[in-house]
Amino acid sequence: MSKRVILAEKPSVGRDMAKVLNCTKKQNGYFEGKNDIVTWGLGHLVTLADPEHYDSKYKSWRLEDLPMLPNTLKLVVMKTTNQQFQVVKKQLNRQDVNEIVIATDAGREGELVARWILEKAHTNKPIKRLWISSVTDKAIRDGFKQLKPGKDYENLYHAADARSQADWYVGLNATRALTTKHNAQLSTGRVQTPTLAMIKKREDQIKHFKPTPFYQIQAQTKGMTLTWQDQKGQTRLFDQSKAKTIHQSLKGKMLKITDQTKKEKTVSAPPLYDLSSLQQEANKAFGFSGKQTLSLMQKLYERHKVLTYPRTDSQYLSSDIVPTLKDRLKACAVSEYAPHAKKILNSEIKANKSFVNDQKVSDHHAIIPTEEPVQLSDLDSNERKIYDLVVKRFLAVLSKPHRYQQVTISAEANNHMFQTKQTKVIEAGWKSIYQDVDEEMKKINLQNGETVEATFKMNESETTPPERLTEGTLLKAMENPTSFMDDKDTQVASTLKRSGGLGTVATRADIIDKLFNTHYIERKGKYLHTTSKGRQVLDLVPDDLRSPALTAEWEDKLMQIASGKLKSNQFIQEMKDYTKTVVNKIKQTDATFKHDNVTGTKCPSCGKLMLEVNGKKGRMLVCQDRECGEKKPIAKKTNARCPKCHKRMEMRGTGDAQTFSCQCGYREKLSAFQKRKEKNQKHKASKRDVNKYLKKNEKEEEFTNTALADALKKFKQ
Repeated sequence: MSKRVILAEKPSVGRDMAKVLNCTKKQNGYFEGKNDIVTWGLGHLVTLADPEHYDSKYKSWRLEDLPMLPNTLKLVVMKTTNQQFQVVKKQLNRQDVNEIVIATDAGREGELVARWILEKAHTNKPIKRLWISSVTDKAIRDGFKQLKPGKDYENLYHAADARSQADWYVGLNATRALTTKHNAQLSTGRVQTPTLAMIKKREDQIKHFKPTPFYQIQAQTKGMTLTWQDQKGQTRLFDQSKAKTIHQSLKGKMLKITDQTKKEKTVSAPPLYDLSSLQQEANKAFGFSGKQTLSLMQKLYERHKVLTYPRTDSQYLSSDIVPTLKDRLKACAVSEYAPHAKKILNSEIKANKSFVNDQKVSDHHAIIPTEEPVQLSDLDSNERKIYDLVVKRFLAVLSKPHRYQQVTISAEANNHMFQTKQTKVIEAGWKSIYQDVDEEMKKINLQNGETVEATFKMNESETTPPERLTEGTLLKAMENPTSFMDDKDTQVASTLKRSGGLGTVATRADIIDKLFNTHYIERKGKYLHTTSKGRQVLDLVPDDLRSPALTAEWEDKLMQIASGKLKSNQFIQEMKDYTKTVVNKIKQTDATFKHDNVTGTKCPSCGKLMLEVNGKKGRMLVCQDRECGEKKPIAKKTNARCPKCHKRMEMRGTGDAQTFSCQCGYREKLSAFQKRKEKNQKHKASKRDVNKYLKKNEKEEEFTNTALADALKKFKQ
């Protein structure tokens, strides 16, 4: 009997699918049943080959060898996942297998994971595609009843492959060019560099901002405050003398009520979450990084199965989801959510265009609860926070609008107009879910034409600079970076809007994380700051690589490839041509890079001053001349805990001078450490044990202070 292979992206999802498909025979790296074999990747099993795969000269980084432009980029099996790849390859090429179902994540990157595996396994069997937004048993079962032809997703694969090749050609070449030209570990990329430029742009706006004083005049009477306004409704006065003149003219004057209008207004709930808006909200509410939020969402999606697919860029539902809304409401109708869910279930659910729109759903709909009943006790505190955000937003969208009455009171004093607005809740609607109902306005009995006594005050304030970017506001800026561009070209703005800005919802958090890892940015409190290294690299890269316009243009072309409107080979050739241009610009620049981590220690090999960097196991000194390659440890991380702050301490020095030190400032010699530990037999650590631990860590260190770490360690210096 012929069988089919189901290729999942991860073991956990593979196990879920095996259970649904009744594949009960567990093997090494796969499950087998009567009709199906379920196997999986570990994320990527296959990747693009490193430069030295094409020519051994690329093992060494030399400016004269650039650009590196192989005619065709080759695929290689990743060493760390080779064992699982061999398992998958064997199943794909079995004689009794006549069909393959791609069941990796339903998106561009998931398509790439599977297609690269199939290509490297040299299989050309018929392909079907499983495309689902949750991994509950029901969703998997329904998905296998509606498998799509694999050819429907070939263009999506071509787009993902083209994106990877573009990053290889542009990213690797520009990074090597910068590193060798300036003798420093520098990296650049088509998304990370314009993202870094936006942070720097905001810093420049703050630096050059000059506060401007302004004045507001207010009238206080009967427990309410009315604000002066001109004929255009402006309440700020930037002319001090004019403000003083108006204020003086009001002394001793009465306030006459000229008009009172009442209007009923409604406020709809904010839209459902896509990944980006959820990351922004979680950063604002809890200080979570984008990567942390995605990780928590992944657990709620894969492990707990209570939320739908996280990597979505849509805030709408498709019409086919509407019949499932009641089951989803029942699944989350627990604890504090129960009263709101039951209230919605007892009324008619109206699927209006504010949250149901097939045209605004591409690969996946918005993030909402699944039909899987939730057990809140199974969620940890951070998972619960993310679940709470999603469920409340889901309930809010399905609830009635918030209705209130707005009362506008207008008054006049000495021919100057004053106004105030107050509100009264008519129906709390969705706001009751958040317990965010405005306070009732005070009952004020006033008649039009009535004259009342008032106190007039002039308040002075200053305009404030724009706020520094947080990770949440940076994610929002990456979605729409036009406000950070000097050139407000409408065509460029249109391209940015169409392409979705810088990066994708699935990659933005990784881009920001990369900026931290390369030490281009740092976090101070909740705000992002560029480092000296980050600011310098922006001065070293070509202008167009800093602009959001270029990467938006590329992203737009990738979207065209995905929709079949552009051939991928045309785009890849453009990337090769651009690579030549950017490498030549870097070669020709007269700009220089100044290390800000130079020490006073001379290299014992070449005499140049050494740099202090972070190694995997502690701090170390490295020669600033990459061709020299001299390095030596100066501090090693240990498992010894600081008695004051309980963080791991470092060991500095040699012999009897060995000293433990902590970032909190605590220092302790090894001998004193030993005596202290001897008093506590439970945690006794002998000198022999400590020396044994240190000796174990004496093997050669590797750089980890930049995103180039993994690449750099492969090359002989």
